[in-house]
Amino acid sequence: MRIQVRRTGGFAGIERRAEVDTSGRPDAHEWHTLAERALASGQSTRPAGVPDGFSYEITVDGRTVYAADPRLTGEQRELISRVLKEGA
Repeated sequence: MRIQVRRTGGFAGIERRAEVDTSGRPDAHEWHTLAERALASGQSTRPAGVPDGFSYEITVDGRTVYAADPRLTGEQRELISRVLKEGA
């Protein structure tokens, strides 16, 4: 499973991207579960955010959903954080 996150917005407006490929990872099942839950609560169009807040594009194996601060679910927040931290 390929999980990609694109973060835009914020005070400086700097874009950040990262990707994690779960193939062969011992924790792949955990990633899959988290990704499916994050996708389930995502929106098919970009939601309105708040001034200086971040907007996110989450893509899992070609399926993309959108989310924005401050209305991220716990699963979205965790997935985004992990991908941006551990991804390339």
